[in-house]
Amino acid sequence: MQARKNYKTVFIILGPTAAGKTAAAIRLAQSLNTAIISADSRQCYKELDIGVARPSPGELHAVKHHFIASHSILQDVNAAIFEEYAMARTEEIFQAHDAAVMVGGTGLYINAFCEGLDAIPAVNPLVRNQVQTQYKKAGMEWLRQEVREQDPDFFAVGETLNPQRLIRALEVKLSTGYSILSFRKQQKKQRPFRISKIGLNLPKETLHEHIHRRVDQMMATGLLDEVRGLLPYKDLPALRTVGYTELFDHLAGRLSLDEAVAAIKTNTRHYAKRQLTWFRKDPSIRWIGPGDWEALREAAREAGFGDGLC
Repeated sequence: MQARKNYKTVFIILGPTAAGKTAAAIRLAQSLNTAIISADSRQCYKELDIGVARPSPGELHAVKHHFIASHSILQDVNAAIFEEYAMARTEEIFQAHDAAVMVGGTGLYINAFCEGLDAIPAVNPLVRNQVQTQYKKAGMEWLRQEVREQDPDFFAVGETLNPQRLIRALEVKLSTGYSILSFRKQQKKQRPFRISKIGLNLPKETLHEHIHRRVDQMMATGLLDEVRGLLPYKDLPALRTVGYTELFDHLAGRLSLDEAVAAIKTNTRHYAKRQLTWFRKDPSIRWIGPGDWEALREAAREAGFGDGLC
């Protein structure tokens, strides 16, 4: 494999959940003889496995992965922490390789890595207290409705089952008058390497079939038992996410098991739609079909890595 002189490159495989990103990233990383950095805001938690579709032990053995089971649900992990972590791992990988592969569907984490983050202005303490107090009184539905009304742009693409993210968005909007999304890096950081973004795209009906099949497989391989074991931690921000929230409701008697599984499928479809809404705003993404190895080869070739791909 001959890379262009002085061009280190990070290939980012992105797209909606259940699109086949893991398989594509592993094949590309194996062909480039390099490692993978996950850009998934949930697979980083070591206590979560089935419900976050963590790569299998065989997949993790095939290629070295970073940011998989690297943190605890007791830790605060956010885009700024990911940016620092991923930049450090990239530097390590580039000491031995000309390319690295990143894979994931968390758009904010990918943006943080590619462009950096702006500092968000301090939140008015009175506003923070009011939001926190009202949330404790009125609960999640009130919070979701407030963010939907106050910051519809964030609500369209953000983690709408995560109260920590929703509270933060509402605090910022009420304190500054601006959407939290407006504080994305206006002056992009200049990275000392090239970035090639490759999005996996497939028809909506096919994606929905993949989502439904994945949820059924998760249930068959023990997701309910995994969630049951996490009951003592159900109020942690890391667990306010699709696949866990619905089964916590089932275990609390608010949903039957069939209702909970149907809700997981519905909420996962909605999440995939928000992911696509986020990514489609980025004109630098090259969209290909999952399994289209020739298109992936072409993307690598344009970055100077085509000759060595198998």
